[in-house]
Amino acid sequence: MSVIDQEERISKLKKMDNPTSKELRVRAAGGTKDFKASWVALAQVLHSIWQDKLYEYWGYEKFEQYAERELGIKKPMALKLVKTYQFVEQQEPAYLKSEYMEAHEPSALPELDAINVLRLARNRKELTKQDLSELRKQVFDKGCNAALVRKDLTSMIKERKQVDPAEERELRNIASLRRFLNAIRSFKKDAETLKMVKADVMKKTDELFRELESQLD
Repeated sequence: MSVIDQEERISKLKKMDNPTSKELRVRAAGGTKDFKASWVALAQVLHSIWQDKLYEYWGYEKFEQYAERELGIKKPMALKLVKTYQFVEQQEPAYLKSEYMEAHEPSALPELDAINVLRLARNRKELTKQDLSELRKQVFDKGCNAALVRKDLTSMIKERKQVDPAEERELRNIASLRRFLNAIRSFKKDAETLKMVKADVMKKTDELFRELESQLD
C-alpha cells in the first residue's frame, strides 16, 4: 500500500469516529446476548456495520474477523444474519417497521433459518412464482420452522424437475453400451489367457471393441 493510499485510509477511518459508530458497536455487543430473544435486533446492527465497513475503523480487515473475534459469532452465522436481514429489508420491509416489532413478541417473528431457506430458494430456477409465494406464506404468515420449509422446498424441486425423454433414453443407451464393453473386455481377457480363440477372431474383437468404445467419447 502506497503512502497516499495509507493516508486516504486513515482519513476515511477518522471520519468513522463518531457517536453513531460507537453506539452501533455497543449495541452489537449487547445484541449478541439477546440473540435468542430476537435475531432481528442483532442483524439490523450488524447489517449497518457491514454496509458502512465500520469494522475497519475498529482495526479489522474483514467483517467476519470483527464478528468472530469481538462478538464470538462464526463467519457462516454472521453472513447469514447480514444477508437474511438484507433480504427481509428488500422483500418484506413491513416486518422491520417499528409498528410491527412493537406489536409482536420477539418469539413471534419469522425464524432466521426459515427466512434464509426462502432467500436461497429464490435462486432455484426450477421453482415457479407460485412455489415461492407458497414458501413465503409458510415463513411469514404461518411461522413455519426451517425444517418444515426446507422439506417442502425439497418436494417442490423434485416435482418441478423435468426429465427429458430423449436425454433419459440416451443415458440408458450409454449404460447398456458400457455393460456390453465390460463383457467384451472380460471375454478378451479369458480368451487371451486360455488361448481359446484364433488370432483373426481376436483381431476382429479388438476392432469391434475400439469402435464401440469410440461411441462413448
